[in-house]
Amino acid sequence: MSHKFKIVQRVRQFKIGYADAKSAMGDLFEVTRLMPEDRSGEPSYRVKSATGERAMRESELALVS
Repeated sequence: MSHKFKIVQRVRQFKIGYADAKSAMGDLFEVTRLMPEDRSGEPSYRVKSATGERAMRESELALVS
């Protein structure tokens, strides 16, 4: 499976699986790195926002239009 998003694209968190104090639903993120697929075959990304940086799965992200 290939990556849907590219580096420097802006994305929004689509759904919450795990939420912590640093991230809130609706935060805007910028893709900073394409990461390898996880064990299920889903691509992952390193993303950053004003509140910090984290890793997220592709299914958690939606492209900002």
